[in-house]
Amino acid sequence: MVRKRIFFITLFVISIIGLAVIQYRYLKIGLNLARVQFSQKIALVGADVQKDLSGRNQLTFLLANALEKDTSYFKTEPAVLEDASRYFLEDYLKERLVDHEIDREFSFALKARDSSFYLRSAQKPREAEKDFLYPIEVKGYLSDRLGKRVVLQLEFQNLDGYFLSQLNGLTLPSILFLLGILAVVLWVLRTYYWQRKVITTTNAFINNLTHELRTPVFSISLATKILDAKIGEEEREFTGRILKETKKLTNHIDKVLELGALEHKRTVLEKEHLDFRPALEQICLDFAGLCVLEGQPFSYDVAPGPYLMKASVFHLENAVNNLLDNARKYGADSQIRLTAAKKGKQLEIRVQNGGTPIPAGALEEIFKKYYRIPDGDRQGVRGYGLGLSYVRTVAEKHRGWVSVSSDPVNGTVFMLFVPLVSDGSKDV
Repeated sequence: MVRKRIFFITLFVISIIGLAVIQYRYLKIGLNLARVQFSQKIALVGADVQKDLSGRNQLTFLLANALEKDTSYFKTEPAVLEDASRYFLEDYLKERLVDHEIDREFSFALKARDSSFYLRSAQKPREAEKDFLYPIEVKGYLSDRLGKRVVLQLEFQNLDGYFLSQLNGLTLPSILFLLGILAVVLWVLRTYYWQRKVITTTNAFINNLTHELRTPVFSISLATKILDAKIGEEEREFTGRILKETKKLTNHIDKVLELGALEHKRTVLEKEHLDFRPALEQICLDFAGLCVLEGQPFSYDVAPGPYLMKASVFHLENAVNNLLDNARKYGADSQIRLTAAKKGKQLEIRVQNGGTPIPAGALEEIFKKYYRIPDGDRQGVRGYGLGLSYVRTVAEKHRGWVSVSSDPVNGTVFMLFVPLVSDGSKDV
């Protein structure tokens, strides 16, 4: 069990780490694609800039005068002329970038190849902040007038953050889903171990309590038998009632212990090869005698055998008795009928009774431990909600199953299926 737990925890951790690594690789691929797309857009911007700055226009004329510090035309200080050209060029570049869906802060530098002429944007980035540089060679009017090759260099900072913001529609949901999966799995594990601890504690308490009850029940039964041998016939009615009730209490204690043991996954039933038909007929005969005493209508039909199987006759008998006992308690004095027959490689045992039908929503719930139907006249019937849970557990331990149907016309029908074996078969 410990090895299995370590295996699943390791598998879970590896899966989470694997998902995180895959998401990281997808993120890197997305960033690379964003870089490629950004470069393509910048190339289009560069083509537009080259075309617009190749001829003589107001902007190129202003830039040429600012680079040459020629104030003969504009009649102003060289610094003012340089500031005006700087802001005009920056507005122009912003417009071109927005045209190509690039909304990112930038800086620029317009200079000759030998840096004899130089114009920089107002915000000059530090050298460490220059992530991407895109040079655009400006041909035509500016280079001809200056007599030198002119380059306009666009500079972008922290483009990775910009690309990540563009990928938020993919990265954020992926991270949230990953965290959601992690939270749900951790919650399930926490709930599982908490419930397991509660179940273990509950079973330990029930086992200890039932074992402690055995001693006083045995003492009461023994004392009653001794008393019964010494009293007269008139008083034996009371001792008989005490013995009957102590036997019933002993059966309840045994049922709780058996169910707790069977529900433990490591519990292995001691099975043997047998013909279950004689035991089933004896169950029917005993139950028929009880029904005669209580005035309960009962009939049965056990098809010819043999019913060869590998089973625990003790638990299988208890399961059938539980079905018959439930039919008697909840049948409201209606006809009870048991039929048994081979259905292929299965033995089908059907127990049918009338009375109030089981609600559709409770047909599956009644097989749960401690569950009791909270309506009708069933609240007047004593019980602990253990019988049908025990029947299902016994059926599953024999690789069989149990089912139920209930309606006002056909009544309530429980069907217990147990695998059969052929002659000479050694296992089920």
